[in-house]
Amino acid sequence: MIGKLNHVGVATPSIEESWKLYRDVLGVPADRITERRALPEQGVWVSFVNLPNSQIELIEPYGEASPIHGFLAKNPKGGQHHVCFEVPDIIAARDEMRAKGATVLGTGEPRMGAHGVPVIFVHPKDMGGVLVELMAEPEHAH
Repeated sequence: MIGKLNHVGVATPSIEESWKLYRDVLGVPADRITERRALPEQGVWVSFVNLPNSQIELIEPYGEASPIHGFLAKNPKGGQHHVCFEVPDIIAARDEMRAKGATVLGTGEPRMGAHGVPVIFVHPKDMGGVLVELMAEPEHAH
């Protein structure tokens, strides 16, 4: 059912500080790190670290209602927040997750993700303790 790993989401109190880690410590060229941009509807700032086989999505809280605040309260320095897999059909994936007893977060209606394609999140209690994001494969999104 799932396709390729699209990205690993990493929550951080500061995207700029995280850039230093990926650029200066891990050696990612600066031109492979995207600018920080706001996604106010999701309550986050995001930046992508483009790797040869995937991406790291850096996520920083945006606004007081950001869902990332709770994560950072438990993990003040940040850490792995979620993993994201591509699926060919987001509605079919949602329905399959529900049919198998997994909890799809929110209303279950896909919302637009940082890549501009519909996404859903599946509760970590049903995914071995890992928050799983499923996103429509970019070529199947529209």
